[in-house]
Amino acid sequence: MNEPGEGALQDQATMAARAEADDAPAWLADHWRTFRDGLLGERNDTPFPCHFGSESVRAGDPLYTAVPSMTDRDALLGLRDTLYEYLQIYEDHSDRASLVTFFRPSPDVRTEADYHEALWHVLQFLHVHDPAPWPDDIPTDPDDSEWEFSFGGVPMFPTCRAPFYDQRTSRYCPVGLEITFQPRALFENLGVTADTDAGQHARDVIQDRLESYDGVCPHADLGDWGVEGDLEWPQYLFSQDESQAPDDCPMTVTRDHPRIDPKFDPRLATLLETSRP
Repeated sequence: MNEPGEGALQDQATMAARAEADDAPAWLADHWRTFRDGLLGERNDTPFPCHFGSESVRAGDPLYTAVPSMTDRDALLGLRDTLYEYLQIYEDHSDRASLVTFFRPSPDVRTEADYHEALWHVLQFLHVHDPAPWPDDIPTDPDDSEWEFSFGGVPMFPTCRAPFYDQRTSRYCPVGLEITFQPRALFENLGVTADTDAGQHARDVIQDRLESYDGVCPHADLGDWGVEGDLEWPQYLFSQDESQAPDDCPMTVTRDHPRIDPKFDPRLATLLETSRP
């Protein structure tokens, strides 16, 4: 961890130093600056709606990576490796160590529909190249209320920011796609899941702040994992224009899809070897 180049897993201090260096790519510097300012600043006299997210950034808890393409195979394999490395160490790093992922913008990704397509391409790629099986206790049907994206055997919530939001400023990133991967264990360890009083209180506070911060009502798809009628996948990248958002989850999940043979993916062989205790 903490190599300064693109694709490496970095702590917050290393990411900040890299983004603020004279030779930093403009897109990376802009991603870091707008992410930091968005989570630590205020809008309409209201702090960023997710208190846990803003406090984690203030304390330097998250881990980060920068991905130079949303489609290039080698870039996405690099993200696969970084995400897998993150899952091996995040619990030792901090109780609030999410993985913030900055993607280099593409001139081919402009509309809301483009960003939905880009997100689900990334998540599908990670699933197909996942070195671990899909968890036995997570359904494969995205329209099941207990479904959520999983990788490396870990259920998680990948929440996104993107440039197409001219409302919902809490989800706005002027640079390009940004995904924050949050293992469900983070929420469980903080005691803020939907089945706890603290979790319900946190949800109420977030919704109140969302309405003030964004200036519009919380999105109709906002919900909780495992609650009947609430679905996870539409929450990853909220729709602004329903006509540009997918009606059905674009991701196909199978428990038994053919795995990549490590002999055809030397990086995977190294990944699996270094993760063994």
